[in-house]
Amino acid sequence: MRKISLIITILMSVMGFTQDNIYDFKIQSIEGEIVDLKSFEGKKILLVNTASECGYTPQYSELQELHEKYKNELVIIGVPANNFGGQEPGTNESIERFCQVNYGVTFLMAEKQDVAGEGISPLFKWLCNQENEAFNGAIKWNFEKFLINEKGKLEYRYRSGVSPLDETLTSRI
Repeated sequence: MRKISLIITILMSVMGFTQDNIYDFKIQSIEGEIVDLKSFEGKKILLVNTASECGYTPQYSELQELHEKYKNELVIIGVPANNFGGQEPGTNESIERFCQVNYGVTFLMAEKQDVAGEGISPLFKWLCNQENEAFNGAIKWNFEKFLINEKGKLEYRYRSGVSPLDETLTSRI
């Protein structure tokens, strides 16, 4: 599935079609449903690459708190990835169970995917190459955060050590 998405993205790029904003993407939820990101138009989106066995894993609680506090203005999407230190070895089913049992996660979780390296998903390839006020380039570790504005453009990026409840992030919601 990911290879087909990557091939389609490459073909679209070669033919002159490029993604202008995040609304040009669809993701698959951890439950297997297709989610059109265009359905979130007009809200901010916070995408976070997550891992269950990382020192930053307790940020799931903070993400859930953020979700509950700002659910009318902000969509949080957790994206499990095993790209850093093998810290997300589980299946979609085991990841979903872990998040619900240990952190009460009710925000949207995407299917497990690559957020770095040769197999990077088209969405994260696009995100990592977008200009914004903070920085661009490859993700360095689990729990990096991408804040998308109401028009579907990357507004700001935060490294792993920035809490989802940090004022530098919440002041932008």
